[in-house]
Amino acid sequence: MNAQETVIASTILIFILSAVLSVFLSLNYLRNQKRSSLFWSIGMWLFAFSVLLEILFAIGIFNQPLIRLYLFAVAELVLFLSFGSANLLNGRWLRYYYGYSIAVSIYLAISLMLFPVQRIILHYVVFGPLPLNDTIASSLITFPAAIVIIAMAAMSYRKSRNYRLVSIILGVIIVSIAGTLYIAKFPAFLYYAEFIGILLLWIGFFDARSVIRKKPENQ
Repeated sequence: MNAQETVIASTILIFILSAVLSVFLSLNYLRNQKRSSLFWSIGMWLFAFSVLLEILFAIGIFNQPLIRLYLFAVAELVLFLSFGSANLLNGRWLRYYYGYSIAVSIYLAISLMLFPVQRIILHYVVFGPLPLNDTIASSLITFPAAIVIIAMAAMSYRKSRNYRLVSIILGVIIVSIAGTLYIAKFPAFLYYAEFIGILLLWIGFFDARSVIRKKPENQ
């Protein structure tokens, strides 16, 4: 296969895996009604949507609205995955984090509309850099979200010592990193991170005994 066919095949595989996992997480939320499951499922749907856009980009279909939508989606997916992780351990600080997140999301949306993104599709993959203001706006979402995810991972592991939870958190972290790799020097890392992150999430979530048959307590 040539470079374009390889990128298309890779993104299609990642999209299928992420879409199936998104459906599973949505069904899991309907069963247990836990906020963490809700936010993780929204984050994974955003991830699947962003990979779908990557397929279009690889085919050669892209324009300013699609690129802006992609950049917004990859920032928001990190945010919602952080919400899912944060809700493993409740606290009053969550209200402030929600408020902050709404404010910076609005800022990012406005920034993407006011500061046009130049062509960032190179050799069929998403490749930076972004306008400075868009980079700042995106970082205000993804950096705090990454800190929340890592902190919740450490606290949750100390509390439960559950290896599946560790796999989920690691998958969330890697998928979150993938959401920011469009400005990396080596854009192929984007697809490696997406694939590895999805595999870890599958390992963590697809447990018939602890996820499907056993109904967890509501949060």
